[in-house]
Amino acid sequence: MYDKSAVEKNKWMIDPDDAVMLLIDHQSGLFQLVRDIDQPVLRRHVCALARVAHLAKIPTFTTASVPDGPNGPLIPEIHQLNPEAVYIPRTGQINAWDNPEWVRAIEKTGRKTLLVAGTLTSVCMAFPTLSALVAGYKVFTIVDASGNWSQMATEITLARVVQAGAMPIDTYAVLAEVMSTWNRPDALEFAGAMVDYIVPPYRALMESYDKAQDVQKVGHETKLDRLQTARTKTPA
Repeated sequence: MYDKSAVEKNKWMIDPDDAVMLLIDHQSGLFQLVRDIDQPVLRRHVCALARVAHLAKIPTFTTASVPDGPNGPLIPEIHQLNPEAVYIPRTGQINAWDNPEWVRAIEKTGRKTLLVAGTLTSVCMAFPTLSALVAGYKVFTIVDASGNWSQMATEITLARVVQAGAMPIDTYAVLAEVMSTWNRPDALEFAGAMVDYIVPPYRALMESYDKAQDVQKVGHETKLDRLQTARTKTPA
């Protein structure tokens, strides 16, 4: 499905067979605090990650911080798009890694690469990332699927987690690395996730391309030659 030898030679790349997707605290209430990315864009990126993890059969865990309070519930699309995702409740811990059930679930996968996104970035993404790095995991922090209360807070957080050893990445790059090749039977499903959730304008390009291909097969829909002929026959 993908070039396994490439990721084995390059420790900076994602190995889908060793990856776990962690979607932390993407809650309707916390989304109201986000100021460093448009809320609809953030929501779409989280949806893209859920869908990509489902397509690639990457184990996915979600959790929420006090969801019965003002932080609100997880956005429902995550589990709709990835029915295999496992929700792990916690008992008040701010850092999801402080929940023993969360850590045990990750350990049971036997995988050592974590793809982490969380809202807010400086807390819900950063704290588990730092804990996982200490525990010996390779961590990719998905920045544009994590929202924060200010741009400055995000910049400080990225400097912090990068110095600790995490690798920042964006949602599009995650999709591309996990997909790895267009030469796979589910390539169009990955493309659908890309167009639906990451780069919607690309759909217009795909539609234009499809129309151009159709013209080559069945001819022009608009008979411009007839229009030109009619004009030449019309008296001045």
